[in-house]
Amino acid sequence: MISAVYLAAGAVSLPTLTEISIPTPSISLPQAPKVPQTLVLHRASITNDDAGADDTTEATSAATEGCWSKKPSLYDYPYSPTRSMRDWNRLWANTAVLMGGGLTALGILELLPQESTAWNSHENGKTPLFKRWLRHVKEGPVWDGDKFIFNFVLHPYAGAAYYMSARSCGFNYWGSFVYCFCISTFFWEYGFEAFNEIPSAQDIVVTSVVGSIMGEAFYHAKRHIMANGYRIFGSRALGYVAAFFCDPVNEVLGYFRGDQHRAIRRFDGAPRSMASASGGFVFNPTSRTGMRYGLTLTYSF
Repeated sequence: MISAVYLAAGAVSLPTLTEISIPTPSISLPQAPKVPQTLVLHRASITNDDAGADDTTEATSAATEGCWSKKPSLYDYPYSPTRSMRDWNRLWANTAVLMGGGLTALGILELLPQESTAWNSHENGKTPLFKRWLRHVKEGPVWDGDKFIFNFVLHPYAGAAYYMSARSCGFNYWGSFVYCFCISTFFWEYGFEAFNEIPSAQDIVVTSVVGSIMGEAFYHAKRHIMANGYRIFGSRALGYVAAFFCDPVNEVLGYFRGDQHRAIRRFDGAPRSMASASGGFVFNPTSRTGMRYGLTLTYSF
């Protein structure tokens, strides 16, 4: 009896744990599509913050990435009337050029007819040079009778050139205005020109005030010219001429320093904005429909 039960029990094959197979569903989570990323570091990624607390840090970081081959200037930053990055060495060089230009202009004016400049060369020749200067300084300023082109065309343009001499050296609006006023008043009206005539009241005001307003407009124009790689209507020659008209002193000295070459090299080396679109069908046998379609739009900046 016992053996029969034993035999019966032995005939039963019970499944072991290792033989049990529990089917598990295969779950595959969809992966997020890879989005193409294009990062271009061009000039400086700096907000127009007049406080300028992070300007130095961001400029240094950008320079490390190879945006600038030399110390950045105001033209590498977004426009701001109050941001200052003063370069005194360049300003002194510009001042020396202005002095040389003033002496040259004074010599040219001496050769013009008396009715053009209202200088009485015959009477001036009777008085020693420095004694004549002292007398004119004491008698001024007065309202002069110069021609319109001198008082309201050439003087404002000269003031704009003085203004841009400082503005392109990293001075803000007010610093450039002070420089323009000092050059036009003490360097010209009470300086070279006082050797031949009494300082002019309207020249002091027009040259510095109107010249500064024109100079800021020239600064905007030069920023636009440089942002387009010194090209106007696709012509680099026109860009050079216009930039010289806006900022004659810095453009002349910049030619010897290589400023134009560096600006053009940065412009030519920077990627341009491009947009591209693509679309089509993709066959996928594992999906329900077996087919997928879509449109891809990529914009690089």
